[in-house]
Amino acid sequence: MPPRLLITLDSMRHENTGLHAFGRSLGLELVRQGARDFDLAAYLHPKKVGCLGKEIAYLRRRKYHSWYFPRKSQYDIVHFSDQYCRFGPERVHGRTVLTVHDLNQVHELPAGHPRRERRMANMARKIAGADRVVAISSFVQGDILRFFPQAREKISVIHNGADAGCVPEGHRPSHVPPGPFLFTLGRVCPKKNFHVLVPLLRGSDRTLVISGPVEEDYRRKILADAARFGVAGRVAITGPVSQADKDWYYAHCEAFLFPSLAEGFGLPVIEAMHHGRPVFLSRFTSLPEVGGAAACYFDHFDPEHMEQVLATGLAHFARAGGAERARTHAARFTWQRSAAAYLDLYRMCLER
Repeated sequence: MPPRLLITLDSMRHENTGLHAFGRSLGLELVRQGARDFDLAAYLHPKKVGCLGKEIAYLRRRKYHSWYFPRKSQYDIVHFSDQYCRFGPERVHGRTVLTVHDLNQVHELPAGHPRRERRMANMARKIAGADRVVAISSFVQGDILRFFPQAREKISVIHNGADAGCVPEGHRPSHVPPGPFLFTLGRVCPKKNFHVLVPLLRGSDRTLVISGPVEEDYRRKILADAARFGVAGRVAITGPVSQADKDWYYAHCEAFLFPSLAEGFGLPVIEAMHHGRPVFLSRFTSLPEVGGAAACYFDHFDPEHMEQVLATGLAHFARAGGAERARTHAARFTWQRSAAAYLDLYRMCLER
């Protein structure tokens, strides 16, 4: 009888999020590669049951699982695919793997802040209960070891993959920019730092397209900055977009910009590179690791500096085969490779 594996994917409830993209892509690839060797089950929000096909069983998330998980002895190995599952490794009897996507709270909140302390205490409990801990980047691994050095003997890095999307023939998004445009993607919130992109529209006919779930206060700040810099009407905040719309924006933008202040990985960076686009990033947290030499970087967010980096980077991209370099770099990050690494880790846990 094959070993019974449960992977928790309950953070997939909301689409247009990084955790949804991670869970769906990794889950499908684990089913494709591991269905013969493991008796697979997925722990999901009820709305997502069935999303990984028929070769995997489904366990619905319930509210009472926060304090009681009745199937604690049913699985030989449980993979907590992120740190937000309703229950933790201490609630099950099998071997456990915990994937940590980030410790962003230590970069966003001061030491002693109640929310930071609660999250770190919860993380400490989950790391202590896991047999193996996976970080999605070397940067996240460094954060974990800085705050939880006891994880040193059981931690490893497995990078995320990224899907190489394509635009359906004839597709056009609901908002089509009138000319050349810059594109960025993610939750429209202060951590993403999108407002620093607004001055890049000065002195040109470019527009800026920002897609993703919107926090209203931050949307108002971005639009106020657009008015202050004299580019009102040239910033489009679309809200969440479909996969086809996202791929259209990647494929047609002049550049993809991601000035985020805190990222565990940054999937949109690799997605944009799959489309052969020039990519401009902040130097914060994991982004230099993920973008590598194929990306350009803002050392700080002074508008004149950012304008210079953008102009120089676009010129270099055009003359130095930038599109091919971007695609080659993106090809290093595949879900096939990520899933194979996780399956090897499961086997190692079971052997021990």
